[in-house]
Amino acid sequence: MTRNKQNDISVTETDQDEKRRKSAIKGAFFSEYIDMFDIYLPVVVLTPVMFYFQPKNISESLEVILSSLVFITTLLGRPIGALMFGMVADRLGRRKASIYSVSGFGIITFLIALLPGYETLGITSYLLLVLLRFLDGIFLGGGYTGAMPLAIEYSKKSQRGFVGGFIIAAFPLAYVSITLIAMLMFFLFPLDGADSPYAQWGWRIPFVAGAILAGFLTLYYIHKVSESEVWKEDSGVAEPQKKLPLMSLVTGESGRNLLQVLLLMTGFWLTQNIITLAVPTALLDKTLGLSGSQLTFTLLITYLVLFLSYIGSGLLGQKIGRRRFFMISGIAIATVGSAIMYLLVNARGMPLATIILLVCALAILVTSPWGVIVTYINERFATEVRATGFGVGFSLSVIIPSFYAFYMSWLGHLMPFHYTLVVLLCIGGLIGAFGAFMGPETKDVDFQ
Repeated sequence: MTRNKQNDISVTETDQDEKRRKSAIKGAFFSEYIDMFDIYLPVVVLTPVMFYFQPKNISESLEVILSSLVFITTLLGRPIGALMFGMVADRLGRRKASIYSVSGFGIITFLIALLPGYETLGITSYLLLVLLRFLDGIFLGGGYTGAMPLAIEYSKKSQRGFVGGFIIAAFPLAYVSITLIAMLMFFLFPLDGADSPYAQWGWRIPFVAGAILAGFLTLYYIHKVSESEVWKEDSGVAEPQKKLPLMSLVTGESGRNLLQVLLLMTGFWLTQNIITLAVPTALLDKTLGLSGSQLTFTLLITYLVLFLSYIGSGLLGQKIGRRRFFMISGIAIATVGSAIMYLLVNARGMPLATIILLVCALAILVTSPWGVIVTYINERFATEVRATGFGVGFSLSVIIPSFYAFYMSWLGHLMPFHYTLVVLLCIGGLIGAFGAFMGPETKDVDFQ
């Protein structure tokens, strides 16, 4: 009887562990989904109505600058949030950091939905929008700093590759979702000047939806997700013996690990930005001259394919090793990827089906490292600094690549402008491969 009772207890504990594992992984997936949903809201939903927050009759160049600041300030806020909430996650727990950050960007997103326009507040309306997007970036930067380490720490070693790829696959799903929602809003509430339904309140609906999603995710973490067992075991170390996460991160072995991660991520952020930001605008829109509907259709197909390719990359990285995968993919991006980009640059007049096929092939190749990145960065840091290391390594490295448009402009003095995408793609792939070469293999690392 005693043995049967012990077996029952063991089975119950195993079931509970599996339930906690699945809850943490689902939480990270939806955290990434909502994070990306919120990041791209101003790009897709607000861009057509930025005049609602700006003075009339401003120059085209100033209009472009004011519109871009709404997106850039969010990116600038992310590294700050990653550092802040990373330290919270390492000191107080991954679960608490997730709850605080998700609650924060839910509230900020709802406040943006309530903003009056320029006719009511003048330039203060635009300044409030930029300020709220900056604060939003801080909370968004913290959204994955607790959620992703929590999910990876709960994952079995043999399944970390799949889990990392599955989590990041929420990004293309979010892009597809927000694009479809925006198309629905344009259909239901036509945009025709400052007094049209979309300009006055149609754009607000997706922001309210984003806030509601964040609210549901907060409740999910409160009621469904348990704190990381790995973190709880590590947090048992006596407090006087523990340094602040930031001090531990930038010194000794962790400091060297961080530099290597930043190098690798700088390369792959550069290639990622070219695919997600430069290709739709500089290539498909301007160089190839696709119509709005053709561009939207091409991007929707591409992002749907990426949902599966991210998961596939995570599984392949688990099989052959993260370091080897990064080195192979980085070199492939610099060679095969650059060749496909060259074909696309000269694809004007090609059938749309051929262009879509080339774009999908390029996107799968160039973004493949991202199916492995979440798992790899978490494996590069000890438990006491894992959340801070992941957040800083993931977010701080985006700054230099974010100025890709300036690099294109400088290279444009040396070559035809449209070929600058080919050169930057090659440079980014080589930097990513070299960054991987400088680090160790991590797929057999034990969390402790």
